[in-house]
Amino acid sequence: MSGWAAVVPMLVLILATVGVAAGEPAPTPAAAEPVDLRYFRAGDGDLAIKSPGLGERASVVYRLPDGTYDEAALARVQRVFRSKGDGKQGEIDLRLVELLAWLQGRTGVGELSLISGYRSPAYNERLRRNGVQAASASLHTQGMAADVAFPQKGLRPLWLQVRELECCGAGYYASPGFLHVDTGQPRFWEAATSKVGEDLSGGNARLFARTEFDRYQAGEGIEVRLRSLTAPPVRLKPIVRAVADGNGGGTREARIDRPLAGADGCVEVDAVTRLLVREVPALELGHLELDVCEPRPERTPAVVTSNPIAVR
Repeated sequence: MSGWAAVVPMLVLILATVGVAAGEPAPTPAAAEPVDLRYFRAGDGDLAIKSPGLGERASVVYRLPDGTYDEAALARVQRVFRSKGDGKQGEIDLRLVELLAWLQGRTGVGELSLISGYRSPAYNERLRRNGVQAASASLHTQGMAADVAFPQKGLRPLWLQVRELECCGAGYYASPGFLHVDTGQPRFWEAATSKVGEDLSGGNARLFARTEFDRYQAGEGIEVRLRSLTAPPVRLKPIVRAVADGNGGGTREARIDRPLAGADGCVEVDAVTRLLVREVPALELGHLELDVCEPRPERTPAVVTSNPIAVR
């Protein structure tokens, strides 16, 4: 994880007896610099979660002191997240792990209770056939969503707090007593306003991009994936716009380095393609914009936008 999360080690000072006055206190070792976390919304680096439906739980330290991630700990979380209907496991978004840890820290609960985590596409489709309100392009199938039970008394205030973050999806389900949280586009709803049966993502209508992390060093390649891709493939122009947000914002160019563009100059992307974007300029806060070669009116958008990022 190239140098961003590195921590400067403490200096060990070895004092020679020559030149040190008797009784003079030894210099204090320099304190370690704080770790710059890869995500804007992050927990304390530990997560305790259980799945009553599976009868499993995990209590892990998923982020190491140097800011890197413990793959074995994440694998334990992924197992607890596995699809209830068929036991299949899917990749869990790191941004979601950090959001859940943030929720746990904010609420002070000793252990999060997971109602629904990852859903395999086959299991999600089975739920839909059985009349369950599940979106065809559910972010549960992409490892980006979780339904978590909380005490009724604090459920709505917590929903409002997540809404205020303006980072994520937040659904309030008062009667069954859980919150839906996801790392998709910022939006919020209640059970009666979810519009889950309207197939809002059909035909790539809600296509968006997510970078692997939120914070990067200048010169570091940025991995990007397209999400809510319901009608693959999508073809993108190889030049990416890096847009600075806020006052004095501007636009500069970056480029897709992998995969390579085809003969017509467009890059073909499906749901599992990991784009590598290079030459992203320094951004205090901004986002990436990717142009679609063949947008479809009212469906595949002309421009696909990423989450906010910082590049220093």
